[in-house]
Formats: sequence, structure tokens, C-alpha cells
Amino acid sequence: MTQREWVEDTYRRFGHSVFRRALRILGSDADARDIVQELFSSLLEHPHQFQGNSTLMTWLYRATTNACLNRLRNARHRLRLVTQEAAVRPDGADGLQGLTHDVQALLLAMPEEWATALIYSSLDQMSHAEIAEVLGCSRRHVGDVLTRARAWAAQPENQR
Repeated sequence: MTQREWVEDTYRRFGHSVFRRALRILGSDADARDIVQELFSSLLEHPHQFQGNSTLMTWLYRATTNACLNRLRNARHRLRLVTQEAAVRPDGADGLQGLTHDVQALLLAMPEEWATALIYSSLDQMSHAEIAEVLGCSRRHVGDVLTRARAWAAQPENQR
């Protein structure tokens, strides 16, 4: 099987799962479709990204989550630049959809590992063992990360 055939087969088998994952995080059909296209295009151009250290679905799940978090960060960064350039405050319609803006702001402000673990735990209802498998760490580490992330998010100064 050629590289292209492998990516096409992977897309047919898992493309819908990647789309649903992106849609749950981003809340935008168009953004979710962009993530699917970007992820599979990247896999076609750089197949070595998947090294076989986990199942293909686990890798796609993690890659999709990371791509979505990056998209949220990039959207927030673009909004900040536009706001600075225009010297006005945004009216709250920043184009980020899906998760509430407050939740998105918390996820964007915390370390990426914390945000990723919280998404897997809260949004996906994954167990610590499942999260540990996806992140490549121990269950104890997942518990520690989630405890720190939740404690940080509960502090009033971190809630915008």
C-alpha cells in the first residue's frame, strides 16, 4: 500500500471521528472541517508523524485535540492584534464558538498539558487510565495535572 493509499484509507476509517472531535471542541462546522483537512494533509506530507507508539486512533485523537487548541490560541491572538490595531475593545463576538467563551479563556490561559487533560476528562469523560494512555504518562500524573488545573481554574483571579 502506498503512502497516499494509507492516508486515504485512514481518512475513510477515521475522518468522521476526527471531525466529531474537532466539532466538540471548536463548535464550528467550518473550523472542524478545516482541522480534518489540515490533519490529513499533514499526515500525507509527513507520514513519519505517526510513529506507531500508540494506536492510530489514539494518535489522531491527540493530534486533533492539539490542532483545536492551537486554532483557539491563534484565533485569540488574531483578535488581540486586531483589537490593538483598532484601539477598541471587542464586543464579545470574537468568532470562537463551541465551548463557552469563559471556558475557552480558561483553557487558553492555562498550560497546554492541563488544558488537554481537562478536555479529555471533562468533555470526553475519559478515565485517568485512558488519558494517561493518550498523553503517554502515568495515571498518577494525570490525577496531579487535573487537580492542579482545577485548583488554578477555581481561583477568582483566573476567571475572566
